[in-house]
Amino acid sequence: MEKNIEGLVAELAKHCLDKKIKLATAESCTGGMLASALVSLPGSSNWYDGGVVSYSNEMKESLLNVPLAVIEKEGAVSKVVAELMAEGVLQHCHADIAVAITGIAGPGGGTTEKPVGTVWFAWAHRNGEVHAEIKCFQGDRTQIREQAVINAIEYIHL
Repeated sequence: MEKNIEGLVAELAKHCLDKKIKLATAESCTGGMLASALVSLPGSSNWYDGGVVSYSNEMKESLLNVPLAVIEKEGAVSKVVAELMAEGVLQHCHADIAVAITGIAGPGGGTTEKPVGTVWFAWAHRNGEVHAEIKCFQGDRTQIREQAVINAIEYIHL
């Protein structure tokens, strides 16, 4: 059964409003798809602070304070970069929780170690907690990006 992004966003909105949580996003491979899904719901400004789309490594460095040396050593699609992206966006907003997504949506760019569909997620909390996870999604570019958005939304209201 396909998950309905609009329904998940509505559930997330209720969760954020009930808990008095504001959310921010830092996206790479999803290119703003998560932010777009969140603001499609009327009233989202009550629980969504905003986001950064940092597709290039240079944008990750300049907007989210991810050192290029870390990106060069670990790769843009890595646990540490996702964590730093989430922490970085929190430095520029008034949110309580930030979600970061970085991955390989394809069709090219994959390697044996990091195949197409590899996506790292990180959730940073204002209190300093950071959680990260890796997923490997199947499908075409659009399907991989949609699955990444769904995963990011579902984790927040756990």
